[in-house]
Amino acid sequence: MCCSRAEGLYCKMQGFFWQLLLLITVFTGFFLCLSNYFKGKAAGSKKPSFVVILADDIGWGDLGVNWGESEDTPHLDKMAQEGMRFVDFHAAASTCSPSRAALLTGRLGLRNGVTHNFAVSSIGGLPLNETTLAEVLKGAGYRTGMIGKWHLGHHGFHHPNFRGFDDYFGIPYSNDMGCTDTPGFNLPPCPSCPQHLKSASCHRRDCYTEIALPLLQNLSIAEQPVNLTSLTQRYTEKAVEFIQHASESGQPFFLYIALAHMHVPLSVHQDHGNLSSKGPYKSALREMDDLVSRIKDKVDNTARESTIIWFTGDNGPWSEKCDFAGSVGPFIGAWQTERGGSSAKQTTWEGGHRVPAIVYWPGRVPANVTSPALLSILDIFPTLVFLANASLPSNRHFDGLDVSQVIFGNSLEGHKTLFHPNSGAAGKYGVIQTVRLEQYKAFYVTGGAKACDGGLGPEVHHDPPLIFNLDQSVQEKVPLDCSAAEYRNVLPKIERTLTAIFQDIATDNVSSADYAQDPSVTPCCNPQHSVCRCEPSNKPFTAQLEHTRVRL
Repeated sequence: MCCSRAEGLYCKMQGFFWQLLLLITVFTGFFLCLSNYFKGKAAGSKKPSFVVILADDIGWGDLGVNWGESEDTPHLDKMAQEGMRFVDFHAAASTCSPSRAALLTGRLGLRNGVTHNFAVSSIGGLPLNETTLAEVLKGAGYRTGMIGKWHLGHHGFHHPNFRGFDDYFGIPYSNDMGCTDTPGFNLPPCPSCPQHLKSASCHRRDCYTEIALPLLQNLSIAEQPVNLTSLTQRYTEKAVEFIQHASESGQPFFLYIALAHMHVPLSVHQDHGNLSSKGPYKSALREMDDLVSRIKDKVDNTARESTIIWFTGDNGPWSEKCDFAGSVGPFIGAWQTERGGSSAKQTTWEGGHRVPAIVYWPGRVPANVTSPALLSILDIFPTLVFLANASLPSNRHFDGLDVSQVIFGNSLEGHKTLFHPNSGAAGKYGVIQTVRLEQYKAFYVTGGAKACDGGLGPEVHHDPPLIFNLDQSVQEKVPLDCSAAEYRNVLPKIERTLTAIFQDIATDNVSSADYAQDPSVTPCCNPQHSVCRCEPSNKPFTAQLEHTRVRL
């Protein structure tokens, strides 16, 4: 049938209308799909939250899942079964301050400037030009909190509240760096704080009757001296409270919990005092395990699908403390112990820096996996920054790696090399004197820390270096023969690795920490009292905090 001219125009317009309607329908559907896609991407890319738990002076063999002789960490063992356990994980140093500085900067002490411990009267701390993990995450929209031992400077802007942490509750340094009314188990024994104004002088090493250990809440002293027997409970309550509030706000959070366990003095709450018949150390280990369990339960009940828990240690056991020290497991450093001294904390032997490590994130981190990847505490910084979709600070080099693919079970590739600095046993503080290259470990300087029997291993310089194949001698007992083909093959690779790291540091933006001391910067709520004792007050807690605000 033929259309008239007017009808033809109408037919064309009608056809155009239907074509236009079809195009609108198609594009509407396309844009709806595209919108849903990006909404899905946004929902799937929600920034995860992070809980990093750092144990103090814990041994690799203290966890039952690592070393069958231990039965005192059932909750951590369970978390390992529900997550990923790392058996070749290392602290960046084998003493407190340098290890913590490395965790929060992703850089070795030769770069970040922290090579040995800070004191109660230290003016400085982690250099202010170093950027902390908390600062990066806070800039990426995270709420940040720190609970526990800081030990990176408490005076002025070195305080945690000025280093990226919104909330802080804890002690400014180690729990043996000040007297308490509940001194706990320690060697040598240290008396409790004197109750009178003039304290008797104490000449024992490691005793601090001149100053009481303070407990800080942000910029104020909440208690001095600290009641160590209730500290674990208070840390747990603060952690649970922080996780609850951050979860309710919908804001991603970073919570760094640096425990007093397993550092001496060992003070166990009466509820845990009879949990173990094996002595104070095992009881304290049980108490620590219970604390981790309560934090994990809180995460599971509030932010399970979006929160990573990363548990590890700052260095190995303090062997000088005898029965109050942990287990290195099989990493006994036999070459050293046969010559005297300890091969744990403060040394570059495996027992000094190989520490437990567990990462837990249901649905993302595969369950019941033991990874052999060579990893370090240095890796926490770049890995969490990557997962937060943030950027590493520019104009500086990092020793840590983003190991997110390792913890997600997609890779076994960690470090090829690690560098172990002197931490007090032998040589100059912070200097790299031991090199790990795959399964090989080369010592240019060896030495033992103070052992339980009081003995010290001599400082020995090795040229050529002492090299162990850890696959064959995990106890570091029998080094390779210098004339063997295996030794001659690996030595040039180790020397090239050392040359490369020194050249890299020389071209890096490095920092220098101020280790000067001044007694006037020691945290003290009552300078008129011989041990800075805060007398009990009936004032509201907030008023008491204001009353005890001091030089920080």
